[in-house]
Amino acid sequence: MDSDNTPKVFDNISSRVVDDLKTTIKGGSKVDIAAASFSIYAYQLLKKELENIDELNFLFTGEVFTSEKAPRESREFYIPRLSAERSLYGIDFEIKLRNELNQQAIAKECADWIRSKVKFKSNVSGESMVPFMAVRNGSEESAYLPFNNFTTADLGADRGNSAYSVTTKINAPASRQFIDTFESIWNEEDKLADVTNSVLDNITAAYKENSPELVYFAALYNIFSEFLDDLNADFLPNEATGFKKSQIWNKLYDFQRDAVIGCISKLEKYNGCILADSVGLGKTFSALGVIKYYESRNKSVLVLVPKRLKDNWNTFKGNYKNNPLVEDRLRYDVLFHTDVNRDYGDSNGIELQNLNWGNYDLVVIDESHNFRNGESSTHKNDDSWENRYQKLMNKIIRQGVKTKVLMLSATPVNTKFTDLKNQLMLAVEGDSSKFDETLDTQNPIEKIFRDANGTFKWWSSLPPEEQTTSKLLDALHFDFFKLLDSVTIARSRKHIERYYAQSDIGKFPTRLKPISERPELTDIEGASFNDTIIPTGYPVNSNI
Repeated sequence: MDSDNTPKVFDNISSRVVDDLKTTIKGGSKVDIAAASFSIYAYQLLKKELENIDELNFLFTGEVFTSEKAPRESREFYIPRLSAERSLYGIDFEIKLRNELNQQAIAKECADWIRSKVKFKSNVSGESMVPFMAVRNGSEESAYLPFNNFTTADLGADRGNSAYSVTTKINAPASRQFIDTFESIWNEEDKLADVTNSVLDNITAAYKENSPELVYFAALYNIFSEFLDDLNADFLPNEATGFKKSQIWNKLYDFQRDAVIGCISKLEKYNGCILADSVGLGKTFSALGVIKYYESRNKSVLVLVPKRLKDNWNTFKGNYKNNPLVEDRLRYDVLFHTDVNRDYGDSNGIELQNLNWGNYDLVVIDESHNFRNGESSTHKNDDSWENRYQKLMNKIIRQGVKTKVLMLSATPVNTKFTDLKNQLMLAVEGDSSKFDETLDTQNPIEKIFRDANGTFKWWSSLPPEEQTTSKLLDALHFDFFKLLDSVTIARSRKHIERYYAQSDIGKFPTRLKPISERPELTDIEGASFNDTIIPTGYPVNSNI
């Protein structure tokens, strides 16, 4: 303990508070701390000295660990509610210490020490309190201020997030004022609440023996919590509509039902979704499940298809014996891709001149890659001419009611990533800033695709033996994958076989290798196709 009254200043670089405390705290010392938070790693730094003290009184300067705000979280390892409470297990800048994986041992030692030496109280008065730390060794007294938190950063062992950290140590008699103030407040029961047991409960949760399953699920949660945000109840289907009692829902396999739920969630959150499952996984039936949901909410639905697929879609909404979904009474309209360029005439039983194009709440586009060219027009000298993409955007999506867009395509990218971007723009009426408002990405969508196209161009320039899928995926920015995860659903047969029970869906047919045959043109013996055949009635030397 310093014998003079000269204040001592610690910059926590050349001189650190923790080093001084190791000489100041002695056997039998009494320690008073008023701070916002307490860390078990700060205890670890001074473990040898703190184990020999007489007592430690810790006053939380804010209201934490009270029964109203901090109920025991017995199953949480590192997810307490408030930042001050979370610091028990280490602040953000003590992550290096947490990564040493010795948290359980430290927490157990700290809990044992608290039971024998420490009392915690929390300030419930709502009044502000000056943070400091005081050490008493008989007549020798010292105070350290400011001492905002009992953490490794405030002790000078870590830099923390402050540009500088300056702590002043004052000795008696100047330190007596802080000690007297602390003692007077410590005994005011109307201003403080004893939270020792709450602190102990939270610390013991860190070394509690948990089952392997709980540790596994906690790890999964922390790894994928960012993506679980998409499962917001605000965007999940409303089951009160009864769509799960429909024929189509009960005919779907589990992986198709997951596609329906995923599509609806993405449509509600982002206004658009691309269902890009591989060929043969029933994208049409998944889309019918989505359509039934929106029709059960009294929404108007339009299906745009290539003309060759009209019978496929018309069957499911017609009153036909061969319609397996006749009881669902689906009522969507079916038009052809080319119909968006027309204003007159009859198409699939619909009079185009009388059609209210802007009244569709949901547009389903089968083979949506046919709308990959975007709004750029090849008719540069004709400002009035619009391509198919522009017609769709201006006649249906931008006009009238807010329109959601579900796109079905096994090949949403044909030659470049811009194909995918143009299809996604249908969901936001061509305004990419609307995606930027909802997508949780570091970069705007324009930059994401610009960078992706640049990466693809670089990859395409590599020698053929180096153009591997893994090299392309490694080079793409994480934002690109986050975008795809947000607005697309794309599964392969291998994915379905791996993650879904085959007892329900059976095995996919084996794709046989093609057999190369080279048959003879004829099996007639002696026949030769090298002889010149002269039709009857023509001269032998006539030019035929």
